[in-house]
Amino acid sequence: MEVTDAQNPLLGETTCGSLLQKLQEIWDEVGESDEERDKMLLQIEQECLDVYKKKVEQAAKSRAQLLQALSDATLELSTLVSALGDKSFVGIPEKASGTIKEQLAAIAPALEQLWKQKEERVKEFSNVQSQIQKICGEIAGNASEQTGAPAVDDSDLSLKKLDEYQVKLQELQKEKSDRLHKVLEFVSTVHDLCAVLGMDFFSIVTDVHPSLDDSTGVQSKSISNDTLLRLAKTVSALSKDKKQRLHKLQELTTQLIDLWNLMDTPEEERRLFDHVTCNISATVDEVTGPGALALDLIEQAEVEVERLDQLKSSRMKEIAFKKQVELEEIFARAHIEIDPEAAREKIMALIDSENVEPAELLADMDNQIARAKEEVLSRKEILDRVEKWMSACEEESWLEDYNRDENRYNASRGAHLNLKRAEKARIMVNKIPGMVDTLVAKTQAWEEDRGISFTYDGVPLLAMLDEYAILRQEREEEKRRLRDQKKFHEQQNTEQEAIFGSRPSPARPAGTKKVVGPRANGGANGTPSRRLSLNPNQNGSKSSSKDGRRDSMRLAAPANYVAISKEDAASHVSGTDPIPASPR
Repeated sequence: MEVTDAQNPLLGETTCGSLLQKLQEIWDEVGESDEERDKMLLQIEQECLDVYKKKVEQAAKSRAQLLQALSDATLELSTLVSALGDKSFVGIPEKASGTIKEQLAAIAPALEQLWKQKEERVKEFSNVQSQIQKICGEIAGNASEQTGAPAVDDSDLSLKKLDEYQVKLQELQKEKSDRLHKVLEFVSTVHDLCAVLGMDFFSIVTDVHPSLDDSTGVQSKSISNDTLLRLAKTVSALSKDKKQRLHKLQELTTQLIDLWNLMDTPEEERRLFDHVTCNISATVDEVTGPGALALDLIEQAEVEVERLDQLKSSRMKEIAFKKQVELEEIFARAHIEIDPEAAREKIMALIDSENVEPAELLADMDNQIARAKEEVLSRKEILDRVEKWMSACEEESWLEDYNRDENRYNASRGAHLNLKRAEKARIMVNKIPGMVDTLVAKTQAWEEDRGISFTYDGVPLLAMLDEYAILRQEREEEKRRLRDQKKFHEQQNTEQEAIFGSRPSPARPAGTKKVVGPRANGGANGTPSRRLSLNPNQNGSKSSSKDGRRDSMRLAAPANYVAISKEDAASHVSGTDPIPASPR
C-alpha cells in the first residue's frame, strides 16, 4: 500500500499520511514483510471503516431524534392551536424550509408562546369552572362537600368554549342572585310574621338553616332548594297561623263588643282593650303591629270574654228586663196593646228554669224587638193619619165652644189670636170627612195585607171609625132637632111677648156667659175633654206606658160634634140622653 499522505510541514499537524509514512519507516527498520504489511494495513482500514460507520450511525440517530423532535413539536403546535382554537396564530412558520435544526429553531418560539397561552387559558377555565362548581354546590346544598379544583379539559381550550362557561356562570350567578333575593324576602316575611305573632324569630329561622342568622353575611346565606322549600313551608305555616289567630281574635272582639253593649260597659273599661278591638275589621295583610296576634293577647281576650259571660249570667234578669222595657216602649209608641206583666213573668220563669241559654233568650228578644220595629214601620202611615184626625177633632171641639161664646168678637185680650185660630180650625174641620174616608181605606188595605185587625191601644180602629160615622150622623140629626126646638121656643116667646110684654128668657139666665180663650186640650173653659163610650177600659183592655201619659193619648171616636151649649142643653127634651165627649 502506497503511502500518499505525508506530513504537512506548513500545518505542523499529524495526518493519516504522516502516520502511514512513519509506520512505513518503522516497518522498513524492523524488516516486516509485505504480506504482514498488507495485513496490518487492511486491519487499519477496517478499523477506520468501523469508526466511520459508528459515527454515521450516531449521526443518523441524532438526525432521527431531531426529526422526531420536529415532528413532536409540529404535532404539539397543531394540537395547541387546535385546543386554543386560534387557527390564525401568527407565530407559526408557513412552510418547512432549511435544516432540521433551523426548522426546530423556527417552531420553538411559537411553541413557547402557545404554551404560555395555554397555561393562562387553563387558569381562566379553572377559575370559571370553580365558580360554576361552587354555585352549583350552593344550589344543591352540598357546597361544603366539594374539595379541590375541577379538572380542566385540555382538548378544548377555545375562547368559544370559555364563553360558553362564562355564559353558564352568568346564568348561575343570576340564579344565585334571584335565589338570594328570594331567601332574603322569605327571611323578612318570617321576621314580620314572628313580630306580629310574638314568636322567637331567631330560633325559627335558624331551625330552617343556621346560615340565615343575621350575624352571617348576605353572600354566606344558604340558597339551596331545600332551604327555599323549608322557608316557603315556614312562611305558609306562619301565615296560616296568623290567619287563624286573627279570625279567633276577631270572634273574641265581636263577643267583647256585644257583651259591652249588652251590659253598658263604661268607655274607660273598653279602652283597656283598644289593642284588641283595633283589628276587628282588619284583613290579614293589614295586621302588622308587633305582638298584635300574640298568644298572651288572645288569652287575655278569652279571659275577659269568659269573665263577662259569667257577669252576664248574673245580670241576665236585668238585661232581659231592659230589653223588655225597650220592647214595651216600641209597642207604646205604636199604640199596640200588650200585657207587660205576663211578659215579665215569662222572662223570670225562663231564667229561673235554666232551660234556655241566656244568649238564646237575648237573641229571641232581639228578634222580637226587630219584628216590633218592622210593625211600627208598617203602622206609621196610619198612625200619622190618626194623629191628624185627632188633632182636627180637637180643633172642631174648640171651634164649637168658640162659636157658642157671645163675647168672641169683643176687643178682649187675645181675641185676635182666637179669631185666627178659628179660621184655621174651620179649614181643618172641613177636611175631617176626607181624613176619615182615607183612614178607613188605608186601614182596610193594611188589614187585608196582614190578615189581622188594626188596633189602637187595644181597640179596633175600624170600629172606632164606624162609631164616629154613626155619631156624626146622630149629631147632624141632633143639630136639626135643636134648631127646630129653638125656633119653636122663639116662636112661643114671641107670642108671649106679644101678649104679656117682653121679659127675660128663663132658658138663658143672666151672668152665665163664658170667655173663650186659647187651649191645647179640652173645652173652652179649660176642663178636660170627655171620653167616648167606646174605649179600651170599658172592654176590659189594659194599657200602660213609661211616662204614665198613654191613657191621655188613647183614641176614642170623636163625638164633639154632639157637644151642645149649656143653654141648648137646658131646653133639651130628654135630659137623660148621653152626650158624647171629645176624642182626647
